[in-house]
Amino acid sequence: MIKATEIFVDSMSEQAAAAAARETIGFEEVFSLHHRTVYRAARSVVRDAALAEDVTQEVFLKYYHHRDSITDEEMLRPWLIRVALNLAKNTVRGKVRANTRDENYVKQTAENDVYSVESEYEQKAEVGEIQKALGKIREPLRSCLILKQQGLSYREIANALEIKETSIGTYVARARQEFLRFYGRKGGEEL
Repeated sequence: MIKATEIFVDSMSEQAAAAAARETIGFEEVFSLHHRTVYRAARSVVRDAALAEDVTQEVFLKYYHHRDSITDEEMLRPWLIRVALNLAKNTVRGKVRANTRDENYVKQTAENDVYSVESEYEQKAEVGEIQKALGKIREPLRSCLILKQQGLSYREIANALEIKETSIGTYVARARQEFLRFYGRKGGEEL
């Protein structure tokens, strides 16, 4: 019986030794041992202290989530460095893409601003030409044309200008002809 007990104790100590060998060092210890190395690897790629610290935190977060899959302590340091370099490269790529998007947005906004200033100038010039052409049309033709363009019916125009309703159609047609003569075909297509 003593022999069986000794064998049982020996097997238990072997299991305890194997478990101790498989046991990895704690997270805090890994962090304190490898923080500086991971930070330097990240900083060598991103070239910014704050970003390197962010990358370092992400590396140790990944290690925390995957620490059970890393069984060989000799591979821990290379794994941490590889993860740091990959995350740093991804961070740099993300910054480049963000900067490109920002630059494209600024370019588009600037182009739209220039376009809107030019188009606004053209619109003001065209409005001035239209007003000049309308100013050359004699009354009551001008008023009939303007009111018709605003969507009023012949009856409403006649009541507003105190003119016979039967004359409104003729006045509008004559006003359109005069407008085309003073303004030209380009603006007359709308009327």
